[in-house]
Amino acid sequence: MTHPRTVVVLAAGQGTRMKSALPKVLHPIAGVAMVTFAIDAALALDPEQIIVVVGHGREQVEAQVRARFGDRVTFALQASQRGTADAVRAALPAIPASSREVIITYGDCPLVPGAFLQRLVEARVSGSALVSVATTELDDPTGYGRMLRDGRGRITAIREHKDCTAQEREIRVINAGLYAVDRAFLERALSAIDSSNAQGEFYLTDLVSLADREQPEATPVVELRGRQEILRGINDRAELADAEAHMLEAINDRWRRAGNSIARGARIERDVELAQDVTVGQGAVLRGKTKLESNVTVDVGCVLEDAIVRERALLKPYTIVTKSEVGVGAQLGPFAHVRPESVVGEGAHVGNFVELKKTRMAKGSKANHLAYVGDGEIGEAANIGAGTIFCNYDGYQKHTTTVGAGAFVGSNSSLVAPVTIGEGAYVGSGSVVTKDVPKDALAVGRARQENKEGYAAKLRALKKKPAAK
Repeated sequence: MTHPRTVVVLAAGQGTRMKSALPKVLHPIAGVAMVTFAIDAALALDPEQIIVVVGHGREQVEAQVRARFGDRVTFALQASQRGTADAVRAALPAIPASSREVIITYGDCPLVPGAFLQRLVEARVSGSALVSVATTELDDPTGYGRMLRDGRGRITAIREHKDCTAQEREIRVINAGLYAVDRAFLERALSAIDSSNAQGEFYLTDLVSLADREQPEATPVVELRGRQEILRGINDRAELADAEAHMLEAINDRWRRAGNSIARGARIERDVELAQDVTVGQGAVLRGKTKLESNVTVDVGCVLEDAIVRERALLKPYTIVTKSEVGVGAQLGPFAHVRPESVVGEGAHVGNFVELKKTRMAKGSKANHLAYVGDGEIGEAANIGAGTIFCNYDGYQKHTTTVGAGAFVGSNSSLVAPVTIGEGAYVGSGSVVTKDVPKDALAVGRARQENKEGYAAKLRALKKKPAAK
């Protein structure tokens, strides 16, 4: 059930201090654009509308937000950057008439949880205030708006840093920029805000002084104090890195409390899903839509992206799996590389320095050592020997190699695709196979060996003979 409220997410700024062609709110945190977290927090309020105000990089921002959230989000355009009040004005026409409250947040504040926004709403309602505002205290408040109070301790105004007197700049309680506002008051206030300030912009902070002017004997503004580490916005890439570190540790802690063993230093991104009793080693990286089922172990230094790993699978150190599936009880690594569109079947083994590409390995099949297996179909219990190469590319097209169930491919063999090794067939070590091998047949494709008796001794003597002067 939705509530009669609208959340406005301000995401129009250029973010010049990021020094990037990418719009600031699209810089990734834990694998997703930072604006994602602001919209997630907004969704937690069950509003009837979420409006993202866009400007710089509009097309990119809209495309990414639509791809993730679809029609749960609408957009408003701030054509030129004239301040935060101007950005909210741009959103006014899109606010439903039924919304009695507007919550204002920012696309570059990814650590603010939905629970905090809910408390901001509750603070305004319980205090019968026109506005509730989030604040925090900073040791160095430079650049932030300061909270001004009267003799009774009531908040009467927010003064932006550039407009502060020397005395006001000593104030350490700052405006975090998050508001819950009575809808009717917001409309009145936005029409009254002007740009007579040091930056010539329309400040949303003027909401506070306007509320105090409208109800001077009441408490028109209530304050919700929050922790600075979640309320601070991101202005440059150093702050981006700090925010991501905080977010990643929060994600790890959530999975630990859900019944998993996550080592310090593991990186689990936002969209990853874990079952229970999963173990993730130090330095492992889980990206994208990766899903791990119960009792999976992902050891030190593994990197998984958009991977599905079934229960009881073991990924030994420094294994890479990308856009592929690992079956129940399978074992990979160490130093295995499973490239996109591969499937490692139940109980199959992909060993050290083996690379798979677009290959399906059936139940119980093995490629244990130093092999390249590309565009392959490997049957149940087949064995691919050390040093084997699937020669899948002829310079123009990729071709498939099929190895039947129970077949054995000896070490250092080259299978030149397209080629089929039949069920139960045996390929002698060192063979180059260019023709299909029938079921249960032996294929030997290598040069004939010659032994020259005594020649090694003669060769050594020749090598030792001093060169003529």
